[in-house]
Amino acid sequence: MISLNYPSYPFKLKKEQGKDYLFDPFRKSWVILTPEEWVRQNLLQYLVQVCKYPAALIAVEKQIQLGELRKRFDILVYKNDKPWMIIECKEANVPISDKTIAQLYQYQQVLEAEYLFASNGHETVGAQIKTGKLQALQNFPAYL
Repeated sequence: MISLNYPSYPFKLKKEQGKDYLFDPFRKSWVILTPEEWVRQNLLQYLVQVCKYPAALIAVEKQIQLGELRKRFDILVYKNDKPWMIIECKEANVPISDKTIAQLYQYQQVLEAEYLFASNGHETVGAQIKTGKLQALQNFPAYL
């Protein structure tokens, strides 16, 4: 399990027609503030502020094709013009389960990233894929 201390960030919030919205600086748009979105936004700030990952190389909520299915990954970090890390976010009360890991594996089939992570804001797990095997990680890798 990876322990995260989220940095402070001045999130832009607004309310319209009874719904809460948050401005996503990565997608450059207002998005509905769901419990999963709150986890995603705090994790994005952790990646940029704490891990020092380049914000310009992070994709959020993009569609991919899995066979005949269309899916959306939560966070994808690129390195050397290739997918480097896939992160799946869940809302705080959803445990990281085998189903979550299976979802990451599906994305991995298409994206072929070296690192896989899942987080619900309280629990974060990660692994590196080396020679076809998963190695559990205790931290996010350095972006060198």
